[in-house]
Amino acid sequence: MADGAMTTTFLAVIGGASLLAVTARRLRPVDRLPDLEGWALADRSLGPVWTWLLLGGTVFTAYTFTAVPGLAYGNGGSAFFAVPYTVIVWPLAFVLLSRLWAVARSNGYVTAADFVRGRYASPPLALVVALTGILATMPYLALQLLGIRAVLTAGGVYPRGAAGDLVMVALFAGLAVATYRHGLRAPAVISALKAVAVFVSLTAVCWLVLRHFGGPGPVFEGAARRLGGTDVAHSPLVLSPAQQPAYATLALGSALALLMYPHVLTAGFAADGPRTLRKVSVALPAWTALLALFGFLGIAALAAGVRAPAGGAEAAVPMLVDRLMPGPLAGLVFAAITVGALVPAAVMSIAAATSFVRNVYVEYVHPTATPKRQVRIAKAVSLTAKAGAVAFVFGLRDQDAVNLQLLGGVWILQIFPAVAVGLFTARLHPRALLAGWATGMAAGTVLVVREGFSSIVTVGFGPLEVYAGMVALLLNLTVAVAGTALLERLGVPRGADTTDLPSRLTLGRPRETGANRP
Repeated sequence: MADGAMTTTFLAVIGGASLLAVTARRLRPVDRLPDLEGWALADRSLGPVWTWLLLGGTVFTAYTFTAVPGLAYGNGGSAFFAVPYTVIVWPLAFVLLSRLWAVARSNGYVTAADFVRGRYASPPLALVVALTGILATMPYLALQLLGIRAVLTAGGVYPRGAAGDLVMVALFAGLAVATYRHGLRAPAVISALKAVAVFVSLTAVCWLVLRHFGGPGPVFEGAARRLGGTDVAHSPLVLSPAQQPAYATLALGSALALLMYPHVLTAGFAADGPRTLRKVSVALPAWTALLALFGFLGIAALAAGVRAPAGGAEAAVPMLVDRLMPGPLAGLVFAAITVGALVPAAVMSIAAATSFVRNVYVEYVHPTATPKRQVRIAKAVSLTAKAGAVAFVFGLRDQDAVNLQLLGGVWILQIFPAVAVGLFTARLHPRALLAGWATGMAAGTVLVVREGFSSIVTVGFGPLEVYAGMVALLLNLTVAVAGTALLERLGVPRGADTTDLPSRLTLGRPRETGANRP
């Protein structure tokens, strides 16, 4: 149960986050008429420090900080796929985000679907890219609330019944007001508090764990015995040969998918230039180290004999924190994870709203909408997204959100050919890309559902266990390449490319546009 000191510290940090959100307007460099770029992308004005804070705070969510250690607690070494996955992401971000920022800035693009629309002159392809992003984002947003509830319940901070529901509504009400008024600047400011709180609290927890066990060796040895092994080498803490293909494909597929999520691209577009994004990509592995330490805490909870509730392994680390740490420090950890959910939740709602307004509302409903009206609609959709996430959490089982998020990861990967490949070549025909997308979406959905909503599926001879998203992506690319060859042979025309990118892959250094040139 939570004591007074824990609750006081928790409320102090949450209150600090709310006060910071109110000051977000100070990040606004100049007074200007409202437009979507200003509200959703902070006028593309964030420097290296703010971009590092925002991108790190957006990518590493509260559910990441609970699901990874929970998986380590329940399954051992396979949970650490998240470490190479996020290591792979940053070189990709170094190349893809900086290149996409340059073409987006020079053409006034706000979303990935805007880029696809300009690159291929295909409104249907741009529409499916936008809708796929929204579809994949909504369960991800709901999972942030589930992460908060799981952590606070395990720590005894979350009241049962209607009182707990009111706590959740109050947390998101403050976030909703700040985001409505200040757009992306609100989560950007809160991300500074998130970084300080998470780094400080995690350092304290790891120090206490190592002091309690006498070093990392006893932690892994104790966890190995708990998992039924005789030692670390003969336990689930070490991957078996049969697990390695699933581990590798899950890490690679997750890395390719992450940069396709609208909230990650929105945070990247808010930077003030390509050089900033390259600097930030080099420094973001610090957040990966943080994730590895959270995974280690899952192993430590196992070694300490923490008994998480059945089906609630994500509660293992909060229970460990509650056991080892004094009240004020435990309150800091729980508040850090809660703030860790508020940042990505805000960016996700902004990204979903922006995609809807830019690529659905303006494109198909109100093409002459003024910039002011676009911002007004985006604010309303952002509020609706948050309210929908809260209703989803209260109305459906936790497992429903988890299942939808598993599908969301597979789905978002299917826009990789249109967006990421399109950054380097326009050779793929837009109709072939549409056919590939449909094939990948259908195949990925069938594979995941057939395996009982598991993202690891059995294919081929052996049998071989791999990530369903990679199987679907390979089918997607195969159809796109073969379809392009067929459509070109038939002479099916394509629209004009209006971007400033070359139509074929070039090895020279790309021309940068916009601010922050070298």
